[in-house]
Amino acid sequence: MKYIIREQECGYLLKNGVFVRLLTAGKYRYMARLGYDVKIVSMTGSVDTCGIPAEILMRDLSFASRVILTDIPDTCLGIRFVNDAFKEVLNGPRALYWNVFEKVEIRLTDISNPYMEGSLPRIYLDLMPVKYYKKIAVKDGELGLLYFDGRLEKRLPQGVYYFWNYGKEVTCKIFNLKMQQLEISGQEILTADKVGIRLNAVCAYRISDPERLVQTIEGASAQLYTASQLCLREYVGQFRLDELLAQKEEIGRAVCAALKEKESEFCVEILGFGIKDVILPGEIREIMNTVLVAEKKAQANVIMRREEVASTRSLLNTARLMDENKTLLRLKEMEYLERICDKVGTITLNGGNSLLEQLSQLTTGQNASAGVPG
Repeated sequence: MKYIIREQECGYLLKNGVFVRLLTAGKYRYMARLGYDVKIVSMTGSVDTCGIPAEILMRDLSFASRVILTDIPDTCLGIRFVNDAFKEVLNGPRALYWNVFEKVEIRLTDISNPYMEGSLPRIYLDLMPVKYYKKIAVKDGELGLLYFDGRLEKRLPQGVYYFWNYGKEVTCKIFNLKMQQLEISGQEILTADKVGIRLNAVCAYRISDPERLVQTIEGASAQLYTASQLCLREYVGQFRLDELLAQKEEIGRAVCAALKEKESEFCVEILGFGIKDVILPGEIREIMNTVLVAEKKAQANVIMRREEVASTRSLLNTARLMDENKTLLRLKEMEYLERICDKVGTITLNGGNSLLEQLSQLTTGQNASAGVPG
């Protein structure tokens, strides 16, 4: 039987199913009736052994010189490079590749140590399949707590980290260390004079001790919310409604001081506390609005009376000056005459007096015969 093996191929010569030797490119004739057979395979990529054990093939020096055989233990991964470029990740137990038309290299990487940076150059980290590693990103203002098999390993500051996800369970808890706001809305509280009000408040805080927080507190924000509620009720319940409205800002300062005493308990730093809204019941709000309107009207009346008194005093002073100074009185009369002339189109005068004298009589209330046409 005739066999043709091309340049990129090779053949396994078998006699009665037993490997004899490797055949390279060329033409061959073997008689099948004598038990000969040739298995032709491509010499690129992974080696197709056609069911022949690799140990038997490796005894042939011609075959062994053309392949790369690497055993991959359980604690390692194999990384295959082709022509010095990353190709794939191999997880064993054995890698057998042709090394004829491509330059093949298999590098073993220890994955028993969870830290990837120490075992693999940074350039290859993102090329790895995600099933083999865990990527942890800690953003600005955050802090990560790294755990191996549930045990705290260390803190992780801002950055991107890679860990082998093999042999040890790698987890990370990330905490936001920036200032955070806790909204405390719709708190219905009874004042000392039995008036029910609703308060909306806000609490500003920052996590100060993440390690102790994960050990002692389950839900820091929920615990802080409850503590703020209790402090609000304790403080507000001591005062009457009028007193409470008069010291709205003092409520925030008092509750903030009370919460600061519990900072270590909640593993946070209290940065501030303030009252956003005080919501009164409908009937109380109407009464307050009525009182406010009455107060504003009283204030307006006082201002009007004050202005009237000032105006009267000014007129009195002007009258005294005119009585003492005839020239000033004459000038005032001429001012009024000027205003009359500006508003009247035609004036008819009777009698022997002069124009100025008769117009002056109009301003002083004396009898004068004057007709002003409409």
